[in-house]
Amino acid sequence: MPNRKESPKIVDAIHFDLKLKKADKFILDNGAEVYAINAGAEEVIMFEWVYCAGNWFEEQKLIAATTNFLLRNGTNHRSSFGINEYFEYYGSFLNRSCYNETATITLHCLKKHINELLPVVKELITESVMPQDELDIYKQNMKQRLQVNLKKSDFVAGRIIDASLFGENHPYGRYNYLEDFDNLERTSLQHFYNQYYRNGKFILFVAGKLPTDIETILNTQFGDLPMGTVLEKEIKTQPAKEKKLRIVNDENGVQGSIRMARHFPNRHHPDFSKVMVLNVLLGGFFGSRLMRNIREDKGYTYGIHSFIQNHIHETCWMISTEAGKDVCEATLEEVYKEMKQLREVPVGNDELLLVKNYMMGGILGDLNGPFQIIARWKNYVLNNLPEQYFYDSIQLIKSITPEEIQQLAQKYLQPEDFYELVVV
Repeated sequence: MPNRKESPKIVDAIHFDLKLKKADKFILDNGAEVYAINAGAEEVIMFEWVYCAGNWFEEQKLIAATTNFLLRNGTNHRSSFGINEYFEYYGSFLNRSCYNETATITLHCLKKHINELLPVVKELITESVMPQDELDIYKQNMKQRLQVNLKKSDFVAGRIIDASLFGENHPYGRYNYLEDFDNLERTSLQHFYNQYYRNGKFILFVAGKLPTDIETILNTQFGDLPMGTVLEKEIKTQPAKEKKLRIVNDENGVQGSIRMARHFPNRHHPDFSKVMVLNVLLGGFFGSRLMRNIREDKGYTYGIHSFIQNHIHETCWMISTEAGKDVCEATLEEVYKEMKQLREVPVGNDELLLVKNYMMGGILGDLNGPFQIIARWKNYVLNNLPEQYFYDSIQLIKSITPEEIQQLAQKYLQPEDFYELVVV
């Protein structure tokens, strides 16, 4: 029995021995891979179908995102209203999302209702009709949303920095105009749907308190779906030549949106995990150097962050903030000063220990529950990473030295490598 008169011993997070719960893997009759985490105390389950149907595969702007959105807006047997009412009746939540390489259908529901809900998900995958009236409403709503967003400096900055890094014709840098919505036609959506959903390739991730016969249930419902092959497309980046841009989006604007970014390799590069530590130190958490300098000391912004974008083929290192338009240039100068400091002076052991503990605590939080665990497995599977990647990353966080941090800063935090954008 613990002694309540003594305070518990404080242990640094870097001394935790973290373990990743192993995902069960099985193959359906059609060859579809299923990854499952059976855990949790509540009688809830999450299913996520991940299709190779992102905008990487579209031949026309907006086709992938629109097709994904309209999946639940009508089938041969149910209207959009009927589909929504059905899932709400069972207290479930059905969502769909489209990304660069992938598109998903996600279902959260009670364990006892899966036999009523899974057949309707299958209906969406095999019998969606994409009604013209639903498409018209979608186009109208999205055009209105775009018109509103184009008045926001942060939205415009996000579009332009991605296009500068990768090229506007690249899936990572592509952005939409109002006329792109007018060009959407139902026949094009149906063609994309038939190729990448009805006859597409998917991976299924499932987590929660699973029934003992989950493999049989999923094989019965989805094991007979066609499983096509995905032809990998090689798309080259076309980065802009001009690296410094100043854009006035609103003559009366009082705030500027600042984006600084450089190209960076994907997760398979040996420096990727190491740079994640450097990134947290620079601007990856509330106690980072950029936050202490630009928010707390200078008062230029409410928040400034740096992060590595979550792309599969290639990625970038981004610094993002909003500041008063009269201090945007000063903010950029301070960012470069912090980069210079990291290049020239080794980080102190206490500061590095704080960053390590923060990162280890973040990983611990990410393992808190079956949905978080399966999300990490999904990241590894989609990026073709082995389970050992988890343990290698933890060991690297624990062992990286100030000298290695400085060498990485000298390699990757060079001002001439960064694209620099201010939108007011």
